[in-house]
Amino acid sequence: MELVGGCYEQILFGFAVRPGENWTLVPDFTHHAHTASLSAVAVNNRYVVTGSRDETIHIYDMKKKREHGALLHHNGTVTCIEFYGNAHLLSGAEDGLICVWDTKRWECLKSLKAHKGHVTSLSIHPSGKLALSVGTDKTLRTWNLVEGRSSFIKNLKQNAHIVKWSPSGEKYVVVVTNKVDVYKLETASVSGTITTEKRISSVRFITDSVLAIAGDDEIVRLYDCDSQKCLCEFKAHENRIKDIYSFEKEGIQVIVTASSDGYIKLWSLELDKIQDIPSLLCEVNTKARLTCLAVWLDRPSETKENPDKASTSSNVNEDEQPLITRKKKVCWTDDSNKSTEREKPGLPKKQKLEGAQQKKKKKLQSLK
Repeated sequence: MELVGGCYEQILFGFAVRPGENWTLVPDFTHHAHTASLSAVAVNNRYVVTGSRDETIHIYDMKKKREHGALLHHNGTVTCIEFYGNAHLLSGAEDGLICVWDTKRWECLKSLKAHKGHVTSLSIHPSGKLALSVGTDKTLRTWNLVEGRSSFIKNLKQNAHIVKWSPSGEKYVVVVTNKVDVYKLETASVSGTITTEKRISSVRFITDSVLAIAGDDEIVRLYDCDSQKCLCEFKAHENRIKDIYSFEKEGIQVIVTASSDGYIKLWSLELDKIQDIPSLLCEVNTKARLTCLAVWLDRPSETKENPDKASTSSNVNEDEQPLITRKKKVCWTDDSNKSTEREKPGLPKKQKLEGAQQKKKKKLQSLK
């Protein structure tokens, strides 16, 4: 189990999570592949992918512990990425596009012109048949992923910056500044609204009805989506919280928080005592301005990411190569300051060499 976090300083951190009587976070790697700050991170049971302001998506093979390649389709900051199922990744960016990627060959299967402005957030329905996206054109859009087209557009009064499905897919939330609107799928209408004092930076479903909310303060709040009542709140950091994650391990519900103060913290939440303040399991100071967070689960059969389904299994053939090939060992130590070069999409080196050799042979034959 690996905790991964991105920051403004262009680095991806990796910490090995060691559960037990006393949970610990052990520094595992740092990787400086991007040339600008990291804006998003997503995981499945083999890969970690990161999006950045440098307009690229980088892929890391956690099984082989090496960089797997880069995706260069977007022309703008990559704002959101999410895995689904065993073969797909969706990415959204400031160019207004949502790209659907085949994670077996890392091909772009479909490029959707999603919003007139930036794509700020996307979320895939648990069935995989629908996706939601919000952007700076004041719209909430529903996408038919089976046919690869827009199926519904809802105009919003303001720009939303977060959208998220519940684990069951029966409801979803849309965040506008400091307000969370809870929608029912059946009616596609707002069933309730949660309002906080400060701007919201991250939301996470702990269960289908319990939503964790964090923002431009140091407090994490747990709300009941049905009654919109605050069930619990606790001070998690000394500065604003940038991202929240959650998973279940050996019967323990764990909430992970990342803050601008540089700390990543793991908290133990007892769902049957939801009013009680979660206890701190462990923490680590990255000494960086954190922006995004995820937990890579090595054994999904034993550890359940709960229940937001950003992490899903992927049965990728290890022998298959991505179309954009740039395999490089990640610095699996505590420090790395080397930036990597961007490569343009094209043929693998082996195919290029073979092509050059064939041309050379033809030239020699013509001379004879």
